[in-house]
Amino acid sequence: MTAPAPTRLLPALPASEPVPTLASFGPPRLLAGLDEMPRMDRVAHLARHGSLPQLTAPELVALAEDIDLRGRGGAGFPFARKVSAVLDGMRRAEGKAAVVVNGSEGEPSCLKDTALLLHAPHLVLDGALLAADALGAQEVALGVTRTDVEDSVRRAIAERGPVRPALRVTLLTERFVTGEGSAMTNGLGGGPGLPSGRKIRSSERGLNGVPTLLSNTETYAQLAVAARLGALGYRTAGLPTEPGTLLLTVAGNRVVEVPYGVPLARVLALCGMDQGQGVLIGGYHGTFVSPTDALTVTLSRDSLAECGAVLGAGAVLPLPYDTCPAGETVRVAQWMAAESAGQCGPCVLGLPALADQLDLAVRGGGEAALEAVQGRMRAVEKRGACSHPDGTARFVASALAAFPEEFERHARGFGCGRPVTGALPVTGHRPAPAALPAPVPAPAKPAAPPQERLLVDWTLCRGHGLCADVVPGVIKLGPDGYPERASMPLPARMRRRAQLAVRRCPALALRVQGGN
Repeated sequence: MTAPAPTRLLPALPASEPVPTLASFGPPRLLAGLDEMPRMDRVAHLARHGSLPQLTAPELVALAEDIDLRGRGGAGFPFARKVSAVLDGMRRAEGKAAVVVNGSEGEPSCLKDTALLLHAPHLVLDGALLAADALGAQEVALGVTRTDVEDSVRRAIAERGPVRPALRVTLLTERFVTGEGSAMTNGLGGGPGLPSGRKIRSSERGLNGVPTLLSNTETYAQLAVAARLGALGYRTAGLPTEPGTLLLTVAGNRVVEVPYGVPLARVLALCGMDQGQGVLIGGYHGTFVSPTDALTVTLSRDSLAECGAVLGAGAVLPLPYDTCPAGETVRVAQWMAAESAGQCGPCVLGLPALADQLDLAVRGGGEAALEAVQGRMRAVEKRGACSHPDGTARFVASALAAFPEEFERHARGFGCGRPVTGALPVTGHRPAPAALPAPVPAPAKPAAPPQERLLVDWTLCRGHGLCADVVPGVIKLGPDGYPERASMPLPARMRRRAQLAVRRCPALALRVQGGN
């Protein structure tokens, strides 16, 4: 695919926080009109994009399926399936529903959603209202974490005047985990913006306890574009299997719109960069692509999958030759540890321990210290109240695999002689979130499996370790002093001891589930 010469779209918004340079390296859709003005108000928006059609719920599902619209916040979940799940939930909730726009970007390497809400907020509101009208939702709520973004959205809401359903925007605490689904709905509902630790889908019970369609800012903007163009018009850009365009944040400071299928190397070249020592794809829960693969890979799911990568939230971070990969990895790992929600052991203790162990190894701690990093990663995997520990461990594992010689040389005390330039951006550490009140678990009784299990609620567990003494053989403690697993089969002979452990747990973090 041949991309046209880049069209520079320069913002002119005053802001105390970073505002990205915008560019289109293909057919501008989301960024259309921003080469003429820094922000599209309601009048300019309608002049550029035209009025928004109305869709029924079946038409909304069909459109999303026809263009294979997927969430652009990281997970890439099919939007049509989200809508269908909400419709199912509404049948059990007396027809009530809400729509939530996740405008939180807690990672310094991501700015694309910020760019949309600062420069083209009406496109996002269009998509959210389109979905809300189709569902018959009672409310549309937007969660953001920057004051300039909040101001832009409030202006856009005021420019529209009274609408049904009602629109509102809420400024939430800026933290990496604020964008997690349950954290977003908790924060918008007036509670602490922290993950609930419960595996309850927002389509079943989300904002204020009603079925909620929750998706990312860009997803709703793409929906608004597709509704105007129609499925066939939308498919004129991109690949047959992945139609349309996508937004990327390149090097943490510029946002570009490109069609699916464009070569990664071409995007970097048009941004005045090359692949350097490798490219981190998908942000700080993503993976590194080698310099060789970065020369040939295209921006599509299948091509990236061959390199073990996914687009995630669209962050593309080339690592220049003049920076130390090991030092950059330590810096990000330490930042990720500080971004913990502070409500489960794998985050509170596990991630700082992982970052400290990695730092020790890079400072010449020897092969043993480097091997201990693997143990620290295993200690946090699949044990958190949200995916933050898993994503952090995945980032560290990817860096170790991408730069094995760098880490070995540092572990042996030789180093590389290069400084840490901050090519992987982080922000200043924020106040420790542990002081925030713990979220109140939503009442839910899951279906009982045939065999009883002893469960640990990571949002409550404080690592007292008493349970391992009361139920030996069932609960084993990890290196951080917390149970190794959150769910353990409970033999019948141990049932009475398990009930005793439940009663004695100082944090009330244990419960027995299942059985007949």
